[in-house]
Amino acid sequence: AVQWLPSPIFTHGYFCMKKLTSLLLISAAGLGATVAQADTGKLLLTGGVSSIDGAAGGGLTPWAVIGSNATAGEVGATAFVSRTVTQDYALTGFGAAVGYKDRVEVSLARQDFDASPAVALNGIAAFGVTPGQHVKMDILGVKVKVAGDAVLDSDSLMPQIAVGLEHKTVSPGSLGSVLNFLGAKTEGTDFYVSATKLFLGQSILVNATLRNTNANQNGLLGFGSGAPGENGRSWQPEVSVAYLLNKNWAIGAEYRAKPNNLEALGRASGLGDALAEDAWKDIFVAWAPNKNTSVTLAYVDLGRVVPGITGNRSQTGFYLSAQLAF
Repeated sequence: AVQWLPSPIFTHGYFCMKKLTSLLLISAAGLGATVAQADTGKLLLTGGVSSIDGAAGGGLTPWAVIGSNATAGEVGATAFVSRTVTQDYALTGFGAAVGYKDRVEVSLARQDFDASPAVALNGIAAFGVTPGQHVKMDILGVKVKVAGDAVLDSDSLMPQIAVGLEHKTVSPGSLGSVLNFLGAKTEGTDFYVSATKLFLGQSILVNATLRNTNANQNGLLGFGSGAPGENGRSWQPEVSVAYLLNKNWAIGAEYRAKPNNLEALGRASGLGDALAEDAWKDIFVAWAPNKNTSVTLAYVDLGRVVPGITGNRSQTGFYLSAQLAF
């Protein structure tokens, strides 16, 4: 059964989330079969792909572009599914987004994180972590383009600029006692501003995002920390660079800085750097055989993720995502 923690953003908690998710998924499928479908659309790959949090951009970070093939005056939609596997963890994600007149994007995504190694925490204290525990997180995103156009302004230095938010609610299951120990909340909202610049003549796209957040491991370990950890919000930079090999293929890399809210708490508890958090990085290749389909494969380095239970290993592995866009 799907679990959902009530959120003040949704009046009816789980039922509202289920209805909203169904609405966006229906829109993603239905728009492709109606005359309202964005048939002209954008240049392939210039609208980005679906990030792990559901917003259009790279795999790890949002861009200023509005998802779907819709241009000004059109409504479009996307749907995606992704899978990330590292030495000790795995993350499955899926979601959908609607783009309105290339100005506003609303997205919903769910992440299912295989946190099986966390059972080792029972050796530190009586947390009662269940073997094979999964952590689930729901993400509502809203993005608004406020200036520029990545394609139409490609012959100038003006980037496309957008502001957005991602409201996240995590269902930790038996890891709830661990989050209580950490003093981390189960809900939080990230705010960001992104600037995307397409140098069409050079076939290069550059994006810079500045995110205001207090999320631990993107929210999968809650938000904030008890003292002496960092409970306040901080600004974290994110950068993407993509090179368009041709109209169907792109390669690139991403870097996403992360707050390190929990390490000080871990050290004060005698755990050393067991709760340290590192930046995320990837190298990716994206393929769009047509305007409605794209596949992204990436080598990811997520740094340390609760290194106290994973032998201080850096979590490297692969990310695969498929997207439908209309």
